[in-house]
Amino acid sequence: MLVGAPREIYPGERRVALTPSVIPTLAKAGLDVAIEHGAGVEAGYSDEEFAAKGARVLPSREELFRAADIIVQVLGPGANDKNWTGDLPLFRRGQILVAFLRPLGALETVQALAQTGVDAFAVELMPRVTRAQNMDALSAMSTVAGYKAVLLAASTLPRLFPMMTTAAGTITPARVLVIGAGVAGLQAIATARRLGAVVSAYDVRPAVKEQIQSLGARFVELPVEAENAQDAGGYARAQDESFYRRQRELLARVVADSDVVITTAVVPGRKAPVLVTADMVRGMAPGSVVVDLAAERGGNCELTRAGESIIAHGVTLVGRFNLASEVPHDASHMYARNLTAFLTHLVQNGQARVEADDAIIRATLLTHGGDIASPQVREFFHLGAAVSQQAT
Repeated sequence: MLVGAPREIYPGERRVALTPSVIPTLAKAGLDVAIEHGAGVEAGYSDEEFAAKGARVLPSREELFRAADIIVQVLGPGANDKNWTGDLPLFRRGQILVAFLRPLGALETVQALAQTGVDAFAVELMPRVTRAQNMDALSAMSTVAGYKAVLLAASTLPRLFPMMTTAAGTITPARVLVIGAGVAGLQAIATARRLGAVVSAYDVRPAVKEQIQSLGARFVELPVEAENAQDAGGYARAQDESFYRRQRELLARVVADSDVVITTAVVPGRKAPVLVTADMVRGMAPGSVVVDLAAERGGNCELTRAGESIIAHGVTLVGRFNLASEVPHDASHMYARNLTAFLTHLVQNGQARVEADDAIIRATLLTHGGDIASPQVREFFHLGAAVSQQAT
């Protein structure tokens, strides 16, 4: 089977789905690799590097889609909400697609993808089980985003992160607050600590307290308790508005005492909860920074503008998203390893096990046979059971 990696077409996307280093592993699994000419250049991987590892370099996107049995992308239809429709005519029935697809985004996009007949696997749906850890692309990209968020804050803040003792006196360290201690939040904590900041963190899940403290940060405890704070996958559950209102009231003082606030709270398929209000921003010292990693989903900060950096009440609000693309070389390497682990699990003895009774394959399969196959996605959009499921 031939695995094809086209050039990413989302505006500003610099990553590539495969890197030269994974080609030998795929070859051992019986998978050949082809890339579109120039697909890896912006991530620092030349066509010559791919060819040296045995990949075919094809001159056009159309030729790649025609030749490949499996298409791998970083941002496929759905995750790419700008110009994704151009790829739909290139897919063929029975072809396999593996990519970020934002399955809980727009139903119309998922339906359009299903109608192509492609067997699409959404990497966001990867189950959080031990044997799928090396396939978890969402966590890998969140790690990069958490790291990059701190660097953006440090370059924007008009003061140093670490404490320094100099001939001119002692400079006190910056105070960083991270709201949300998922993968991105924990990486943000670790990075801010490495830069010498004094770090605090808050999360609705009491279970993450030890993880926060193990990284050298202070766990912010608020006298408000969330109901069913954590789902079966370990993610924070969405709460009702009364909880968020009380949470904001209690967080206001902590936010005001911080030089940098990094927010990471995202609920799949829903608008991000507002955790930092305009009044809270107004209470921060001039020159402070808020980096909102939920900007693309509406933002955790009331004043965030998606894709922009603005100043409000003397505070810089960073709403840039797709931060993993700003570290494209290593982000591509991590993503390629995640995909390779998944592909070598999916394809065995030269055949893709699309209909296999396997928890990882079942969980990630989004479309199959012209229909939406994922029970999770069908339930989210209130579609009822798929035709194939009704038949069984």
